Amino acid sequence: MLLKGKRALIMGVANKRSIAWGIAEAFHREGAELAFTYQSERLKENLDELLDTIGGRNRFPTYPGDVTVDDQLDAIFGDLKDRWGGLDALAHCIAFADRDDLARPLNEVSRDGYALTLNVSAYSLLAITRRAASLMTGGGSIFTLTYNAVERVVPGYNIMAIAKAALEAEVRYLASELGVGGVRVNAISAGPLKTLAGSAVKGISKLRDVTAEMAPLRRNITIEDVGDVAVFLASDLSRAVTGNTIFVDSGFHVMGMASMPTAT
Repeated sequence: MLLKGKRALIMGVANKRSIAWGIAEAFHREGAELAFTYQSERLKENLDELLDTIGGRNRFPTYPGDVTVDDQLDAIFGDLKDRWGGLDALAHCIAFADRDDLARPLNEVSRDGYALTLNVSAYSLLAITRRAASLMTGGGSIFTLTYNAVERVVPGYNIMAIAKAALEAEVRYLASELGVGGVRVNAISAGPLKTLAGSAVKGISKLRDVTAEMAPLRRNITIEDVGDVAVFLASDLSRAVTGNTIFVDSGFHVMGMASMPTAT
């Protein structure tokens, strides 16, 4: 019960394969009080069905959470303040790029496509943190999800790699700004998982095959692996950990550039 008494908001559950759902299950197991956002009514149906497996949909506050709409964000954190009085942890598991922009060369991404990807995938962390930190009066933990394509070229990741690079820079600056108030900000860099978002990246299945064959632990990771690391980041065990990117990828990031497979 590492999170007993903690209040956490999880943003980005799409289905049972979502990293966000792996985090939710781990948080629930460790005793956290949970709230969720959903991006659309279709995804709300998925979320409700999943919540029924951990105690029932009526047990958890859920909110429409289009991160490009400030009024929705204001409503989420306003209700959480009224309901809980504060917040201890926030999981930002949100990213989006148009499939066509992921498929085309980076230099052919349109100005509008670039702006949309950065707005949803990177600026959203700033918008959410600004509101969440005001509820973390006794300190707290905010973390987001990134990927190793920030450090090396992964064909097919393209514009999303740019967004994740911005996201990681934000983590460091936010950690510096919010540390005086006891708010920690970190990122989890997960290996290639079979998720709804990952399916948009061409060649991701090949990366999973190569990870299982070549990574130091000789296996792919699971959403449960990520969930357990998220528990650590949300708990008091990580009280001195901030501004970091934590790799959960079977050690795949330690492989040299020469051994990095292409994703074509």
